[in-house]
Amino acid sequence: MAAMTVRDVLYMYSIARQAYDRFISVCGSPEKAQNAVALLVWLDQGTISAIHHVPAMAPDAVAIVAEEANVVLLCLRHQEPALPPIPLISALCMQGGVHIEPGFFAFHQDLVVHGVAHFLDGAGKFVFDDRLHALLRRSETGLIVNPPELMAPYTSQPVVVPEDCRSMFITFSKGNALHHEEIFEYFRQKWGDCVVRMLMEKTKGGHRPMYGRIIFKTEVIVKLVLNGERLVKISIGQREIWLRKYVPRPTNAVA
Repeated sequence: MAAMTVRDVLYMYSIARQAYDRFISVCGSPEKAQNAVALLVWLDQGTISAIHHVPAMAPDAVAIVAEEANVVLLCLRHQEPALPPIPLISALCMQGGVHIEPGFFAFHQDLVVHGVAHFLDGAGKFVFDDRLHALLRRSETGLIVNPPELMAPYTSQPVVVPEDCRSMFITFSKGNALHHEEIFEYFRQKWGDCVVRMLMEKTKGGHRPMYGRIIFKTEVIVKLVLNGERLVKISIGQREIWLRKYVPRPTNAVA
């Protein structure tokens, strides 16, 4: 059996790409559009085919689906996920004969996170690549023949990126710092085996750290945690931490 190529993957997920383009045209946020598609792709199993309806939906309905999908992922950050109603996604799933309530996502949050991350780290890298789709259109019109990037074998293995690209900067409220084990355990429970290590501010005189850095195995977890926002707040126990994408300090050039 011939190995699957990048072109094959683009054709396999053509509906996902159409849905992505629709979300982008209505919502404008690539991160939220990608997360919405990834969640619907994960749902698109068996008789559920909610994503197939998105390309032909009216703009208002598309915006609602995107909002509902992102609210699901947003609520999964909470210690006790309490999801609001998702009437439109539920209605789309019902057309396939499957009844989906918000509690379904909270109960299966480990499967949701794993499935969404797997798509974003695998096929999604190609589905959301505008340049590859431009190549595909040119090849379909005969402007180019079998471009190497499309004919390359497909691999679902995550692309390895530098640690800085898969890190988050953490800040604590004064006097409310958490131990790194508590933060590690939170992410392990919520997002699976996703943490490489944690770095905390070095302090003296018994002072608690005010900031830290968490390094994940893949960049996708950073995107899922932020969900299109620049800064997010997470409660662990009765204490809060703030997270944003890690941006390394520029190094001074040596003359």
